[in-house]
Parts: sequence; C-alpha cells; structure tokens
Amino acid sequence: MHLRLNTPRRNKVKLAAKDITILALMVAMIEVCKLALSQIPNVELTSFLIIMFTLYFGKRIFYVIPVFILIEGAIFGFGLWWIMYLYAWPLLALVTLLLRKMNTAWEWSMVSGIFGFLFGLLCAIPYIFTSGFRGAFAWWIAGIPWDLVHGIANFAIMMVLYQPMKYVMRKVTNTEQVS
Repeated sequence: MHLRLNTPRRNKVKLAAKDITILALMVAMIEVCKLALSQIPNVELTSFLIIMFTLYFGKRIFYVIPVFILIEGAIFGFGLWWIMYLYAWPLLALVTLLLRKMNTAWEWSMVSGIFGFLFGLLCAIPYIFTSGFRGAFAWWIAGIPWDLVHGIANFAIMMVLYQPMKYVMRKVTNTEQVS
C-alpha cells in the first residue's frame, strides 16, 4: 500500500477522504509521540516528525500543524505558551521547505538541533507583550539549560531516526522527498 496525497490543480484545495485520513494519521502520530515523551523534559519527537512529514508531504504539513496545535490547546489549555506554538511549528515547517534539497542525517540533525536550541528564544516572544523586553529576556535566559537539552535531544533523535524514517517514508509514499 502506498500513501500519496492527491495533488491539487490550479491552486484549488481538494482533499479526498484518503488525504484527510493520511493527514489525521500524521496529527495522531505527532500527538501520541508528544504525550508518550511528556515525562522527559524537552525531549520530543514533534520536531523530527514535522521535518520528516514536511519533506515527504510538502505544504500539506500546514493542514497538520494547526490541528496539532488545537489539540494541544484542548488538552493543556490555551495559555500564553500556546501562542508560541502558533508560529514556532509553522516556522520549522517553512525552514524545512526552504532547505528541502538537503539529504543527509547530519544536515537535518543540525537543523533540528538548532531549532531546539532556539525554541526558548522563539517562545520568549509573547512575553515581550506581557512582561516587556526585560521580562522576555529574563524568561529566555532562565530557560537556556532546557534549550540545551532540547537542542541536543533534537540533534540525537534526528541523527538516529532520520535514515530509518526516510526508508519507511519512501516505502509508504513511493516517492523521494518533495522537491
């Protein structure tokens, strides 16, 4: 069985039941993995999965990310932390689309690791509006040890899982990365 999303023609977005099912499975996989690792601070598969899904399903990831973010808000509440998800995860997908020609575990591990290191800085942005620049800066600085864990974990996860997931994605989608 090969999973290939139907390609929209002339900028019309048309999703078949099969497409919706595949997108729902991607959301479920991200959410289940996130919840499974939630007891280990700043170790997550969300970055890895968003990168891999973006590489193989292209812009369709922008259907997956908002649903994931809404589910997160429904489960954990729509607090200030939730606002950062509205731009952090789409930013990772956008960076992945821009760098999609890269094809090695090392390159994607670097991207994922850097994203993990910068996640706290990205997350400090809403605090500018609630606590000012000094408050946001203090919040970011206080979280740097966690950002280091996040970056190292993201790097290691991508380094270990990139090739096996690439193999699975090629088999399942019957395609190379989206160009």
